[in-house]
Amino acid sequence: MTPWHSRLQLRFSAEPARTVLRHQHEGGLRALASHYPEDPQICHQVLVHPPGGLVGGDILDIDLSVQEGAHALVTTPGAGRFYRSTGAPARQTLEARLAPGARLEWLPLETLAYNDCLGENRSRFHLAPGAELMAWDLLALGLPAADAAFRSGRFTQHIELPGIWLERGCIAGDDDALLHGPGGLRGHTALATLFFAAGSPLASPRREALLDVARQAADDAQQASVLFGATAPHAQIVALRVLGHRIEPVAALCRAVWAAWRQTGWGVEDCAPRVWST
Repeated sequence: MTPWHSRLQLRFSAEPARTVLRHQHEGGLRALASHYPEDPQICHQVLVHPPGGLVGGDILDIDLSVQEGAHALVTTPGAGRFYRSTGAPARQTLEARLAPGARLEWLPLETLAYNDCLGENRSRFHLAPGAELMAWDLLALGLPAADAAFRSGRFTQHIELPGIWLERGCIAGDDDALLHGPGGLRGHTALATLFFAAGSPLASPRREALLDVARQAADDAQQASVLFGATAPHAQIVALRVLGHRIEPVAALCRAVWAAWRQTGWGVEDCAPRVWST
């Protein structure tokens, strides 16, 4: 089977009436029509990949920029899937650049790592001074409800804000210590990182307020089946970590904290993309 290589270039700019997207694509990855359900200056954008998943050798490359004063919310209509591979790894990469005063909400739905997959998910965000970002990475290992656990294969996650923050982890299906040990995932098969990041240091009162509302929103979500913690690993970042046995409660908790951060961090009301309800 011939691998597929898809490229998508997204450019969000602030024009007098609204934030506007201009884009180019090569391959199957596409951008649907922009929507403005809350404010003309906040562009809701849905990305679709009609093949529905990646197999060995497939590559998705996304190059995204948000210009000064623009605000973009980017999501997907369904889960991303990394299927079984017998050779080369499948890879998705995001390279995002935010100009001064730009805002980006990078909120794709969960990634499913199937048993025997060889997958890589890389995200790199370049934030100019004054730019701000909310983003998450939601991952489900295997399909435990279908008795298809993640027992072999490998999945690599890479999140980077150059010069500020780097997280890179490799999860192997046969790494029992990581998957089941007390210092690892402890048998949980769903995990997430949600973070609020800025191109300039966050003032201490603002950083503490983001931590407080994250913890309160997580408590209020009443997701008893998940573990979570909110920290500030750097003066420019506040992060929420979540572990669960199913992706649905993990994602629900992240959405609750995202909505709270929107209000506290930006004074913007919760407005969930409508594709999340379809």
